[in-house]
Amino acid sequence: MAKRNLLLEYSEELAVKIAKLCAEHKIDSNTVFQIKKSSSSVFANITEAQYPQSLADMHSKLEIARKECAETESWLKLIFASGAINEDTFKSHRNLCGRIKRMLTASCITIENKLKQG
Repeated sequence: MAKRNLLLEYSEELAVKIAKLCAEHKIDSNTVFQIKKSSSSVFANITEAQYPQSLADMHSKLEIARKECAETESWLKLIFASGAINEDTFKSHRNLCGRIKRMLTASCITIENKLKQG
């Protein structure tokens, strides 16, 4: 039985939820483009990190995913502040971003320690 990759699952869930949120709510087209781009980038970079050229390459991909997740969270804050989504929807999506960021941070720290050990 294959080991579950929760980070990959959560990042896919985030990208799908953001796409649905954008389809179901009245959000301006630039914000839709930006948040869909950043959330799908989280998933794409985590996917790429599964097949790294090196440990440093894996670290780089996960750091990019972490930055894109933070960007997704900032777009969510803007969408919430504009009144396009309610507080429960905002908190649900923000919490998923937070979970992913914590997992990415832990993974990056582990890799950094391995890189230091040489």
